[in-house]
Amino acid sequence: MSARLIKTLRSSTFKRALIWIGIFGTVVLVLFGYVYRSTSSYVLSRADRAIVAEHAMLCKAHEVAGRGGLVAAIEQHITDDRFEGGLYLLADPSFNPVAGNLKAWPPELTGIEGWGKFSARARNSDAADPRILRAKFATLSDGSHLLVGKDISDLAEFAKKINTALALVIALLLVIAGVASVSITQRTVGRIETINATSRLIMQSGLDKRIPVRGTRDEWDHLAENLNSMLDRIEALMGEVKQVSDNVAHDLRTPLSRVRGRLEKACSRPREASTDQSLIEATIADLDGLLRMFSSLTRISQIETSGGTFLFASVNLAKIAADVVELFDAAAEDNRGHLNLIGDQCVFIRGDRDLLFDATANLIDNAIKHGGEAGQVTVEVAAPDSGAVIAVSDNGPGIPVEERANVFKRFYRLERSRGSAGNGLGLSVVAAIARLHGADIEMLDNLPGLKVQLRFPSPMSAENLVH
Repeated sequence: MSARLIKTLRSSTFKRALIWIGIFGTVVLVLFGYVYRSTSSYVLSRADRAIVAEHAMLCKAHEVAGRGGLVAAIEQHITDDRFEGGLYLLADPSFNPVAGNLKAWPPELTGIEGWGKFSARARNSDAADPRILRAKFATLSDGSHLLVGKDISDLAEFAKKINTALALVIALLLVIAGVASVSITQRTVGRIETINATSRLIMQSGLDKRIPVRGTRDEWDHLAENLNSMLDRIEALMGEVKQVSDNVAHDLRTPLSRVRGRLEKACSRPREASTDQSLIEATIADLDGLLRMFSSLTRISQIETSGGTFLFASVNLAKIAADVVELFDAAAEDNRGHLNLIGDQCVFIRGDRDLLFDATANLIDNAIKHGGEAGQVTVEVAAPDSGAVIAVSDNGPGIPVEERANVFKRFYRLERSRGSAGNGLGLSVVAAIARLHGADIEMLDNLPGLKVQLRFPSPMSAENLVH
């Protein structure tokens, strides 16, 4: 736990969380400060306006009725509920109290006139502590001094409560921020450490390990699922590589053994022109078969690694199919079969013409070879709403449903086809070309026979073709 806590505190997520919490806390403090200053300024300005109005009123009374009228006005203000909370003091030129509800002239207020804030206890006040007062004072024409003020203790109490609330908010914010930062960071660090631990196990023991999925359906579960899918794909590819290696070794053993046997036999007997010629031709045939196998493997590798979709152009799938049918028509007749082309004549897609030609040729070649003698092979090209389709069907024995997913693997051959020519790479080439073009391969029952179709996305119409 201590190691995990150390990782948590050192993580970039924790540091970033603290930065944002600091920014949020600063914003909260500024907001509280603004509210406090705005509220206190508003309350204080209202009090000042009331003080100014009452001071002017009392000065007017002095001008009209003299000191006696001013004393009477002060006494009226003290007893009138409309002026509740008001503070008044009339002092002689020596600052001795004459009238009002303050016991003495505040020593803080000096000068002829002005404003001041001071602490004092009002006359007849029940408050135990001195009150905070704000007042306006002035020297009258007869030399006496007039003070008019208000009790602003409530404002001070409000400021104290604001400061207390602000301190509590800061403390609560720090506690919540700390707990949230550590909790969120520990969760993030924990999930990352789980991925790291699984990665280390994979590096140490193999691809059979998978990242745990907790079932929360959050972004971490999605990441784990994607990584697991990637590991499944890598494991499948590694399995295919192993299978290809095993199959290459198996398929090379027999022809190479035959070649070596013939050469060894020829080496140990006298030269005979006819026999040597036959041996050379058979050896060349075996070597040609090996070269075709390696050529097919190279072709598949080039297709899968090129990613050259930027070289795609608009091509007419129907025209490609017609060219392939024309090429294989003689081969079908040699097998006493019939090759037929049906469907639309203009089906445009984006793709590589040469690769699409190879894929179609492989499908037709397989249909002729495995469709049996006097077989009927049909090539159909169409452009339904779901995408362009090219399908090759025959009336041969077909492929069992459980074997259809395997025939696209390299070197995979059905048991009944092992005695015939071929190396099991034709459909692998078709699958690679289909993946490059984003096409789906489907194998369907033709009743009798097999129907293999490639479905390409987003066919282009002839009207949209740029010449």
